[in-house]
Amino acid sequence: MFNKQEAQQLRKDFWIAFGKSFPRKWILYDTKIKDFSFKFYADPKKAEVSLDIEMNDELFRNAYYEKIWSLEDLLKEEIGAFQKEEFYTLENGKVIARIWVTKENVSIYNKNTWQEIFEFFVEKMEGFERLYYEYEDFIKDV
Repeated sequence: MFNKQEAQQLRKDFWIAFGKSFPRKWILYDTKIKDFSFKFYADPKKAEVSLDIEMNDELFRNAYYEKIWSLEDLLKEEIGAFQKEEFYTLENGKVIARIWVTKENVSIYNKNTWQEIFEFFVEKMEGFERLYYEYEDFIKDV
């Protein structure tokens, strides 16, 4: 296995390689909706692309979640099977709403799976972004 420094360097190399392989600007936090963002995630066992709705006000968080959920069939067309949780608890204890897709059996520490992760990231994030841009006005109207 790796020591802490080696693991940190591999994570850094991973994100640099992803940026060089797919040099484009992703929407991520630039949704124009506070605490409503798209995220990439990779760890030693899986990769994920998610929509995190992190408003502290549960009513607003729920309203945005319901808006996205009303587009369920369109979302499935764009990203395929996904998971959703209206009350997802982060490691720090914060409760958010999350919709995400996961690719199992890949690792940020295994360079042999990096290309597979990168392609997964691009395919799924592009799907999330297409849906968001197509229905942006509807989503923002809370």
